[in-house]
Order: sequence, then structure tokens, then C-alpha cells
Amino acid sequence: MLTVLVVLPTAVLFLRVLNENTTQRDDTALKQKGIEYLVEMAPLISALAESQSSALQGVTDEPASLTAAVARVQGVDEKLGGDLDTTSRWSGLKEKIGRLTGLSGTAEEIYEAHLEVGDLALELYTEIRENAKLNQDAQSDIWYLQETVTADMPEAVTHVSRMGDLANMLAAAKSQQRAQLAVEFGAEIIAVQESVSELTDHLQAAAEDTESSTLASNTVNNLDSFRRGVEAANRGANLGGTPDVSILVTAQSTLTNALKALATVLLKEMSTLLDERADDLAYRRAEAWVLLVVAIVLLIVAAFWNSVRTARGSRATAADSRDVSVQGDNPPGFAGGGFGGTPAWER
Repeated sequence: MLTVLVVLPTAVLFLRVLNENTTQRDDTALKQKGIEYLVEMAPLISALAESQSSALQGVTDEPASLTAAVARVQGVDEKLGGDLDTTSRWSGLKEKIGRLTGLSGTAEEIYEAHLEVGDLALELYTEIRENAKLNQDAQSDIWYLQETVTADMPEAVTHVSRMGDLANMLAAAKSQQRAQLAVEFGAEIIAVQESVSELTDHLQAAAEDTESSTLASNTVNNLDSFRRGVEAANRGANLGGTPDVSILVTAQSTLTNALKALATVLLKEMSTLLDERADDLAYRRAEAWVLLVVAIVLLIVAAFWNSVRTARGSRATAADSRDVSVQGDNPPGFAGGGFGGTPAWER
């Protein structure tokens, strides 16, 4: 009974530890799926930017990069969309992307159509990070990295693309259209600067509070390339003056390439951190099982040992009782009985 009373609270404590460990493992696995999905999203954002620029230049065919990017996202959504609840949003975005092929109309109409698609792509990023619970991670370096990958970087690519295309539209616009385009162009310049500032701050915060030995070194070169592209874009934008389209085009290409490389590095770092967490949780799970088995074995051994001691004590008591009984049954004339302890025949 005592053994059972000790085992029961031990088992309850173990089940609580096991349930918490299972919850954390499931949460980590969901975040790993989110990372896997994001790996395929980064090329899509760049391909949409390329599609927008080529469409404004009169190219009606879908770029090969966009076709490939859509196919890759479709593949990962078929695999993970059910777990991340992204299928509905991706289907809507895919349909909108399909309508871009052969799109005709004025530059403003073409730009607005691509603007809608770009916004939907950014919303898909938000859907992934929220449904994968990446934005709820308590580990600070992972939180800052996911904020950089799912918000700052895609927004920066999108706004830089729009800034460059608006510069082209502004240069070719008629006088009555220039005022509105100038306002939109200025808004995109500000959006780029905000995205870059937030991206830099989040990366710095992640590097300052991480256990990864490679995060800082892997991001330095790509971040420097990104900053140089931003500086060139700001020079080409020439806010308050006439934009230099050639500088903007070069800067846009530099930024896009730098962000692609940076996204690859950061997603790999996040994947590594989550893999380490999964391994640690698996070790803790195994450790909990071992401790439970050891506790049960020790209790069984203690119970067995106690039963053996009890049995030995019972046998010893029984033996003592028999000895007393034998001594009490001796005749009075034997061994000290009778007259003065002398046998009758000697008397």
C-alpha cells in the first residue's frame, strides 16, 4: 500500500512533465514547418517584383522566375498548408498571380494590379508566421529573426521594387499625373527607409542575444551589401528632385540579391536553433522516462526488501516461540527438576 501511495504522485508528476514536453515538441515542429514554408516564399517575393517591372515595360509573358516560384510554393502548400492553414489564402493569391499574365491597360492600371498581388503576398507571410506561432516564440533571437524574415525583408523588397517602378512611371508621366505619382513615390521612399531601419535593428538585437556562434558572422557581408544597395537607392530616388532611374535599377538589383542571400542565411539559422531545441526536448523526454523507470524499480526493490525482512522477522519469532514451548514441557525431575535436581534413580 505504501508503495502504491508513493508511485501514484510520482506517475502524476511524470505525466505533467510528459504533457508539457509533448506540447513544446509539437509547438517546435509547427514552427519548423513554418520555416520550411518561408524558404519557398522568399523567391516568390523577388519574382513578383520582377514581374511588376517587366509588365510596366510592356512584357506580357510571365517571367520564368515567377512560374518556378509559384510551382515551389504550390508544392510546399500541398505538403504543409493543412497544418499551417494557409491553403485558402495561397489559392486566392495564386489566382491573382495567374491573372497578371497578358494584363493590359495603362501603366497605372498594371501597377495597381501588381500592387494588389504584392499586398496579398505580404499577408500570406503574416499568415504563415502567426499560424506557425513564430511570432509567439519566447526565445529572443528566434523572435527577432522571424520578424526580420517574415516582415522586414519582404516589405523591403516590395517597397524597393515599387520605388523603382514609380520612378520610371514618374519620368514618363504627363504633367497632370506627376503630382499623384510623386506622392506615391515619396511614400515608397519612406516605407523603404522604415523597413531598412527595422530590419537592421532586429538583426542587431538577434545577434546580441543569441547562442548561435555563426549568426553574426553569416549576416555581416549580406547586411553590408544590403545597406550599400539602400544607400544607392536613396541617391537614385533623389527625394525632392528628379529620380535617376539607372541608379535605382542597379540599386534594386543589388538589394534583391542581397536580401535573397540574407533570407537564406537567416532561415538556416532559425532552422538550426529550432533543431537544437527539438533535440533538447527529445533528450528531456528520454530523461523523464528513465527517471520514472528508475523510481519504480527502486520502489519495487524497497517493497521486496521490506517483505523479505518481514518474512525473516516472522520466522525468527516463530522459532523463538517453539524454543520457549519446548523448555516449558520438560518433566520436573529432568535437568534440575525433582528433589534438588537429582534424578530419582540416584536417590
